[in-house]
Amino acid sequence: MRNFKLKTSGFVLASLLSAASFGSAQAAGFALIEMNANGQGNAYAGAAAYTPNASTVYFNPAGMMSLEGEQISIASHVIDPTSDFENQGSRLATTPLLGASSGAAIVGDDDDGGQTAFVPNLYWVKPLDDKTSFGLGVNAPFGLKTEYDDDWVGRYHAILSDLKTVNFNPSLGYRVSDKVSIGGGINVMLADVDLSSAIDFGSICAFFENAQGVGPAAACNSPGDPNFDGLGELEGDNYNEIGLGFNVGLTYMVSSATTIGVAYRSEVDIDVDGDADFSTPDGTPGDIVQAIVVDGAGLFEDTGLGAKVTLPASLSVSVAHRVNRFTWLADATWTGWSSFDELRIEYDNPLQPDTVTTEDWDDSWRYSVGFDFQASDALVLRAGLALDQTPIPSDERRTPRIPGNERTWLSLGLTYVASDTFTVDVGYSRLFIDDTDIDNELESAVPTVNASITGEYEAEVDILSAQLNWNID
Repeated sequence: MRNFKLKTSGFVLASLLSAASFGSAQAAGFALIEMNANGQGNAYAGAAAYTPNASTVYFNPAGMMSLEGEQISIASHVIDPTSDFENQGSRLATTPLLGASSGAAIVGDDDDGGQTAFVPNLYWVKPLDDKTSFGLGVNAPFGLKTEYDDDWVGRYHAILSDLKTVNFNPSLGYRVSDKVSIGGGINVMLADVDLSSAIDFGSICAFFENAQGVGPAAACNSPGDPNFDGLGELEGDNYNEIGLGFNVGLTYMVSSATTIGVAYRSEVDIDVDGDADFSTPDGTPGDIVQAIVVDGAGLFEDTGLGAKVTLPASLSVSVAHRVNRFTWLADATWTGWSSFDELRIEYDNPLQPDTVTTEDWDDSWRYSVGFDFQASDALVLRAGLALDQTPIPSDERRTPRIPGNERTWLSLGLTYVASDTFTVDVGYSRLFIDDTDIDNELESAVPTVNASITGEYEAEVDILSAQLNWNID
């Protein structure tokens, strides 16, 4: 295949946030909540009020003041999603420019885009004096990985979507009084993106032949023909302009048995620069595409692009209430996905029009309840239930890169005290996801490539988490 490189910071983000780090994103939109293993066991209920290890750096830095001594927590999560797509009428664009092919069914198979993924976390908390503690968290707050076969029916919308984020979160906690503690931190976020999708050069050629009068008659009047498909492979990162944000938190001890926690994480602006490798078909189809699209129209040539995406803010309110051996937990978390309204990519190439993807996402809520049960001095058992709303407002705004929908969490877990120095947390969650309809149309300045993917996703997710906590002193 003939290859053409395109510098593409913005296009990377366009697909990234129509989609979005590691594994299929398991909280609202493409956010990840897998930040420790003990929380996995109770569906992260009450996390801003009660996180009894160093991972409180993420959930509420004020919680560091409830820890005794220096502590390190290392966690890992295996996320195993399935996301089976059933085609229910995916079609090429409906336009006279495609002639007899207008509105024709897209040739291709159904597929499962879910990919098993691994997510790590690392936390360190060290008291500085009786009233102040320092903490550091390293985690992945956002991300997604979906991957489909090159010839599946939705190939023009997505093949690979792989976003990884790494967040460095130095924090301070301060004890204001016996009842009140506060905390805050800085977030330094890196993002890395790999994306790919098929390119319907048959429809692009038809546009230039029929609408623009470019090229020999009927040279490539083959819309949706896999022989005329190309491939766009995109890579990008924000290493040249690192994303920055902050988080703050407060804990209030209502009584010796009850704690309320409030935690806020700010928006983070992400600017990505990168490269794309575009491939044309082999043989005669590739020669035609080269002559009409690349040489003739000046598209798919090297160029620079720019785009900026704002990752959403979040606010959590939690409560923890201890009764005998039980600690009852509840949480409500808001995520401000409404900031994700439109994604516009601007190209340096004056012949390349802006790429605009309309999102219109809504703010979302996550509600969770759960408990910890002190079964013995060495063993804590836990369970939890959560309802996680999707921010995607409609079937028309859903894409195969992130075919999310509302999900219900059922979680179980335990903590084992191995010694005065080490404890081990294990958590498991099964996520039950509503069957998900999709009816998404590509948006393009070339009307012949505005194909639609129409069908239904059946999805579920299993998550297994483990964590080691080391009490240094």
